[in-house]
Amino acid sequence: MHAPGTSGECPECSGELMRDGREAICQDCGLVVSEVRVDHGPEWRSFDDDSTDRRRTGPPISRSRHDHGLSTRIGRDRGAPPRRRRRIARLRRQHRRSQTSSKAERNLMYGIMEIRRLVGRLSLSRNFRDEACVLFETAQGDGLLHGRSIEGMAAAAVYAVCRIAGVSRTIEEITTVAHASESELTVAYAAINRELGLETGPIDPREYLPRFASRLDLHVDIERRARELAAFVSEENLAGGRAPSGVAAACLYTAACERNIDVTQREVADVAGVAPATLRSTYQDVHSNA
Repeated sequence: MHAPGTSGECPECSGELMRDGREAICQDCGLVVSEVRVDHGPEWRSFDDDSTDRRRTGPPISRSRHDHGLSTRIGRDRGAPPRRRRRIARLRRQHRRSQTSSKAERNLMYGIMEIRRLVGRLSLSRNFRDEACVLFETAQGDGLLHGRSIEGMAAAAVYAVCRIAGVSRTIEEITTVAHASESELTVAYAAINRELGLETGPIDPREYLPRFASRLDLHVDIERRARELAAFVSEENLAGGRAPSGVAAACLYTAACERNIDVTQREVADVAGVAPATLRSTYQDVHSNA
């Protein structure tokens, strides 16, 4: 902000002021009337090529890191002598330990690291990663981590975010790549859903069809027919009380049987993560009503 009396003339000699963006200087006596100390320029700087290579001074703030990405990292110097490399390794280890000052921060760091790994293995987007990290941090703040494993809570956070977004990921798919068992995930998810009141609803069985059909190597015509059957099941309310993945598997199996495709109930049930008996009962209802 400019000081009083700098509207256009010098307060000392009434000379004309000259402004160059940061300073207001009298052209007659040279008095610096005001100075803007805040630099409103870009935060990047590249000394090689400022016009095309606009590098940031650091990564943006991220909710997918326990410190929001504001900490520093000690790099590696592979060309240094062995003694220097050992010293840098010791410094890096001590620096990593100093990033967490309490057990809660360590648990948050491990949980977020597990979420980042799960999201990468499940091919989910960064939005899912950030939302799952926020959900894990909220659950930890509400004391839901006590008595439950960090890995189970991290897997439950990823599963909950998928349920909220209506993305088809089964519990078995998540536990296959997670460091938690199915029981740990279900117990943690039940606690999150109960205590935090998540807005989750049933997933449309048609969301599972492309992935299941691809794993079973079924033709696109089979998937298209299964999609019609799944729409019929939803319209007639035949899927009440059944898992959406099981309904999708039953529709695929029905469509395959209609075209005499050689696929067994066990193969389809294994892909969907349901029992063959569940598949059979759903198939009978779909087959008899469709």
